[in-house]
Amino acid sequence: MVWWKNTVTPFPLVADHKQKIMRRIYLDYNATTPLHPEVIKKMQKYMYEYFGNPSSSHWAGKKPKEAVKNAREQVAELLNCSPEEIVFTSGGSESNNFAIKGIAFSRKNKGNHIITTQIEHPAVLEVCKYLEKFNFKITYLPVDNYGMLNIKILEKAITPETILVSVMHANNEVGTIQPVEEISKITKKHSIIFHTDAAQSAGKIPTDVKKLGVDLLSIAGHKLYAPKGIGVLFIKKGIELEKFMHGAGQEQGKRAGTENVIEIAGLGVACEIAVNDIKTNMQKLKNLRDKIFIGIKNIIEDVRLNGHLDKRLPNTLSLSFKGIRANELIKKTEDYLAVSAGAACHSGKSEISYVLKAMNVPEDWAIGTIRISTGRFTDENDVKNAVNIIVKAISELKKKLIQL
Repeated sequence: MVWWKNTVTPFPLVADHKQKIMRRIYLDYNATTPLHPEVIKKMQKYMYEYFGNPSSSHWAGKKPKEAVKNAREQVAELLNCSPEEIVFTSGGSESNNFAIKGIAFSRKNKGNHIITTQIEHPAVLEVCKYLEKFNFKITYLPVDNYGMLNIKILEKAITPETILVSVMHANNEVGTIQPVEEISKITKKHSIIFHTDAAQSAGKIPTDVKKLGVDLLSIAGHKLYAPKGIGVLFIKKGIELEKFMHGAGQEQGKRAGTENVIEIAGLGVACEIAVNDIKTNMQKLKNLRDKIFIGIKNIIEDVRLNGHLDKRLPNTLSLSFKGIRANELIKKTEDYLAVSAGAACHSGKSEISYVLKAMNVPEDWAIGTIRISTGRFTDENDVKNAVNIIVKAISELKKKLIQL
């Protein structure tokens, strides 16, 4: 569906260096996604017509209450769980905070040790650092050169005091998919709670919580064509967490605050769309991603692919260009092309990311790293133009270096 030809486009037109009119190219879907038209359509109903509080028993609250119920079922279908195991939050960061703090404080009488990895999103790492102030001991496990966790190292790190393991499903910078199913077998054997941050994987690859074997899973709506400000925490039945948000009894008493009906309804539609075409979309994203890599590699010699070659998100391409600074490359292309230098959600600077450091990417390569992430609305023309723009910019930067 080429929807931007028939609706207001989020990708405006611009004149390129030859004064040819082209559509601006968005290849930063891991940072955030445009809203799907069907999501917008659904949300509009609850902005005006069905404005009531879902907790109200009168006529104005009935449709909003129904919308929240339906969305909970749609999210549950994406995760293959019970609707009662879905708790709506304000986003991925809140979900991660709720999961990690919730388990830490509810199980502190059983132990004070938490295991995570060195390449987690800041919404996990910063929470763990915060918990150190409360005498929790955190083990930050290393990863290999592909960004993959070794499960043998994980099992060796477990102690009688370990109460939680938090390992992301897929990395936001390089796309490496962690062996979550294998990790869950280890945590079950040791009776440890297992949380995974699936903000980057939900909607891109299967996130069946039963197959993954997780107890807690986080989702960020704006990573799968829903709005910013809405998220989900899957809490397996029987898992008790310390309450994160205090107030009234919304979300089965787990998360207080009047429900964000508008965005919850939008997230439900986004999850339904993801369920219906996930296999087709996975293949499309991978094909476009690989064409970008091949197109660049065929012309630029000094290029390095970061992340696992096979076990990687189908849309994610982390490339390092030796001798090039990512901030200079992005500055040269930013009028036409949207890509990221490292993790866009927490860093606007071109500096070596902690993820690349953990993967032992050499500094002269790491400093020239950009992240390209394709999405639902990327097309073949975008790929062709993106390759041309990147290759041209790199060639110009290299000529400048030679002249210096």
